[in-house]
Amino acid sequence: MKQELKKKIRKLAFSKRHAAFTSDIGNSAALLSSVLAGYRGVPISGYLPIKTEINPLSSMEEASAHSLVGVPVIQKNTSPLKFSKWEPGCALEKGPFNVQVPVNSYYFEPEVLIIPMVGFDRNGGRLGYGGGFYDRTLEYLRSKQATMAIGFAYSQQEFDTLPLEPTDQRMDVIVTEKEIIEIKITK
Repeated sequence: MKQELKKKIRKLAFSKRHAAFTSDIGNSAALLSSVLAGYRGVPISGYLPIKTEINPLSSMEEASAHSLVGVPVIQKNTSPLKFSKWEPGCALEKGPFNVQVPVNSYYFEPEVLIIPMVGFDRNGGRLGYGGGFYDRTLEYLRSKQATMAIGFAYSQQEFDTLPLEPTDQRMDVIVTEKEIIEIKITK
């Protein structure tokens, strides 16, 4: 039942994201840059945007001047993501799911992850593509060290609530082109 509801919400969220993407004027990552400025020297993972995902590249470029920055690399459908060092202008190749990854892999474990979202709510709930890659990855990283999850999306991708499951990992902060949403943990 939750899976069917997630599927319906995901379809609506993709539509909302597409509309936001078509009206994006190119400065959507300004607030993300301000958040990352507080994490100088901390290993960070961003992502190389696909389709209509909000673009974090300008923030990643700024962060790469003072931090190790990487991008996710899918290993297997049931494994956590690995993160390969990324630099502006580095050579890329197609990886799994036709997602670009660095040609030269130098893997590391980030402490801050910028995570793309299909949909989100103000409780830190995130709806992704449905593969569970970031949920598995956050669970793994958080079992080893403090790991901050920054959800990044257009404001139009917000929902009042999302149907979350026990395995869904919450975001610590959500950043849109319009605001920074600090998540308050409720018990």
